Amino acid sequence: VAEWRILPLRRATLWVPQWLAKKPVFNSPLEAAMAFPHLQQPSFLLASLKADSINKPFAQQCQDLVKVIEDFPAKELHTIFPWLVESIFGSLDGVLIGWNLRCLQGRVNPVEYGIVMEFLDPGGPMMKLVYKLQAEDYKFDFPVSYLPGPVKASIQECILPDSPLYHNKVQFTPTGGLGLNLALNPFEYYIFFFALSLITQKPLPVSLHVRTSDCAYFILVDRYLSWFLPTEGSVPPPLSSSPGGTSPSPPPRTPAMPFASYGLHHTTNAFCGFVEMWLHHYSLEMYQKMQSPHAKESFTPTEEHVLVVRLLLKHLHAFANSLKPEQASPSAHSHATSPLEEFKRAAVPRFVQQKLYLFLQHCFGHWPLDASFRAVLEMWLSYLQPWRYAPDKQAPGSDSQPRCVSEKWAPFVQENLLMYTKLFVGFLNRALRTDLVSPKHALMVFRVAKVFAQPNLAEMIQKGEQLFLEPELVISHRQHRLFTAPTFTGSFLSPWPPAVTDASFKVKNHVYSLEGQDCKYTPMFGPEARTLVLRLAQLITQAKHTAKSISDQCAESPAGHSFLSWLGFSSMDTNGSYPANDLDEMGQDSVRKTDEYLEKALEYLRQIFRLSEAQLRQFTLALGTTQDENGKKQLPDCIVGEDGLILTPLGRYQIINGLRRFEIEYQGDPELQPIRSYEIASLVRTLFRLSSAINRRFAGQMAALCSRDDFLGSFCRYHLTEPGLASRHLLSPVVRRQVAGYTRGPRLSLRFLGSYRTLVSLLLAFLVASLFCVGPLPCTLLLTLGYVLYASAMTLLTERGKLHQP
Repeated sequence: VAEWRILPLRRATLWVPQWLAKKPVFNSPLEAAMAFPHLQQPSFLLASLKADSINKPFAQQCQDLVKVIEDFPAKELHTIFPWLVESIFGSLDGVLIGWNLRCLQGRVNPVEYGIVMEFLDPGGPMMKLVYKLQAEDYKFDFPVSYLPGPVKASIQECILPDSPLYHNKVQFTPTGGLGLNLALNPFEYYIFFFALSLITQKPLPVSLHVRTSDCAYFILVDRYLSWFLPTEGSVPPPLSSSPGGTSPSPPPRTPAMPFASYGLHHTTNAFCGFVEMWLHHYSLEMYQKMQSPHAKESFTPTEEHVLVVRLLLKHLHAFANSLKPEQASPSAHSHATSPLEEFKRAAVPRFVQQKLYLFLQHCFGHWPLDASFRAVLEMWLSYLQPWRYAPDKQAPGSDSQPRCVSEKWAPFVQENLLMYTKLFVGFLNRALRTDLVSPKHALMVFRVAKVFAQPNLAEMIQKGEQLFLEPELVISHRQHRLFTAPTFTGSFLSPWPPAVTDASFKVKNHVYSLEGQDCKYTPMFGPEARTLVLRLAQLITQAKHTAKSISDQCAESPAGHSFLSWLGFSSMDTNGSYPANDLDEMGQDSVRKTDEYLEKALEYLRQIFRLSEAQLRQFTLALGTTQDENGKKQLPDCIVGEDGLILTPLGRYQIINGLRRFEIEYQGDPELQPIRSYEIASLVRTLFRLSSAINRRFAGQMAALCSRDDFLGSFCRYHLTEPGLASRHLLSPVVRRQVAGYTRGPRLSLRFLGSYRTLVSLLLAFLVASLFCVGPLPCTLLLTLGYVLYASAMTLLTERGKLHQP
């Protein structure tokens, strides 16, 4: 037996035979460990990797990980697997960010991006590690406390969730719901961490402009979905667990073999893992509670989260619609089908529909009324149009001739009726509260109207509503308890219920399973929704008129208006003509786009709901009433209360959409009004203190001078007094009562010397005088003499005007 001695290796100690001590010392503990993998303890390998993750460059770390995965057996690799997954995707509590895949972009960090994408690719080293551990049937604990809210609550109440993903995995403890874990296989553990990293990590800072579709995480999601939800052929088999080896073909499926143990195990696990982690954040009971305006939000998705869910839905549609025509027919249910075909047929209605509906309902009701809602909108529209992702999809039609929705999609529309109807009504309520003059909001209205205006789609939706509202005379023998979602068993595809040929029953089953037995359904083509559509059409017409008015106003403005306004030479209209919106920043092109979007949206709404030209013409004619005889905009619609004017709901809509506004004027002391952008703040404050001191010191003398009846008295009154507030147009009755009869004595105001306009004018005067060899002192005397002559003339004209007043 060889003698052993200790060799120091940086931060670790390695036992080696004495005859090996004469060999060159290894550069790192990991190199020593890799040289003798059969002699190492698992804890030493983990310690070596942790040390190298701090000291080595990222590229070298990944190279070492690839060698470790290839050379070490599963017995040693299973101890480093949880640490490696957390190092990549970050910790579940969001403290560790891992490799920060959500910010990693190819155009910013091309080297690191390429290494990461190669390492985490579905056919890359990390998935080889997963399959290597999977072959040995290792299990890893996953805390239940980090699962989505409804799943966590269900497990903590010792109730098994509906999804078969959790079956036979919950480890209940005698103490109850605290400290529960799921016993996951390596693939499930990896997918859970990957999916949850989108949610558990902190939102990206607003200052960090990262395009989601360019980041490594988003592209990896796309690759995983393409790999595990193939549209052509069969699901790729697991990678070989040995280098250079071949993957064994899966055994033929027998009726007794459960679906989860067949070759599609990874496909179903990956799919259900994504759906559970990204969509299952609301239960039906929670959704009903959230309808209360006082309810507290339990989970708020981000825009990045919504974009990833939309990517999932697009892949799901492509996967489900890749069935061959003979497999997709109703008669195919009665024949033997492959597990892949069964899963394609059941994926949407059984695993996605309810979770997505509750997710969308929450977004429609709680998302801010800003342009970021576009992400939610596009996710919704992607789900509503599965024909866009079908392999036999038609070429897109032109704007003038959109393509017709085939009748074969009628079952999908009917079995997803609430996705079309209730969410459309929810969008109408949102659109009525947004600024349609904004091009971004106008675009959203246009997008929804264009999708629903596709030929034959409105008819299919209306047919679905008729089936739901059909009296239950022919199915009275059925109990209402049948109108429920399918129950789940231990396998991913338990025997699917027999195909129901009664279309009315299927539609009712869909509505009751999502909304409950006592739901109140508002038809999309009913009178209530039609009223909302007419109000939206009216607001669209008014918004077009407002956009045109803003465009005309911008065209009349001089090119140098902004610079002159800064200097104070332009008119000091601090009120403005219209409230601010993004038209002010984007110019004439935005006005053109807004008008185009709104014009087309109005036409699409007319087609969908069969609005008459006479109704739309009335909205245009009604715009004439918003202008009075002087061309000024009227006040928003309001009523007079004890404390002043109170806006009505119509008045709020008018203000939001820029149709009318209050003429806001400063009614207080001009000396105390806010400092303007064309004034020097410190100089204005200094001049105010100086003039206040003068006014207090010489108040009696100024009052005596202004009371004289000669020219000197008129001259002093012109400079030391101001028009009374009684002559101003006071909008609020409250202000009118407070300031009525209030008069102000004569006083000196020096605030005009604090404006850029006055100072620039004086500077120009001195520069011009210097050109004619006039010094500063003579120039000052000339300016003073000129102003005295001007003020004398204005005094005479003012007194003469008062004599002619009745």
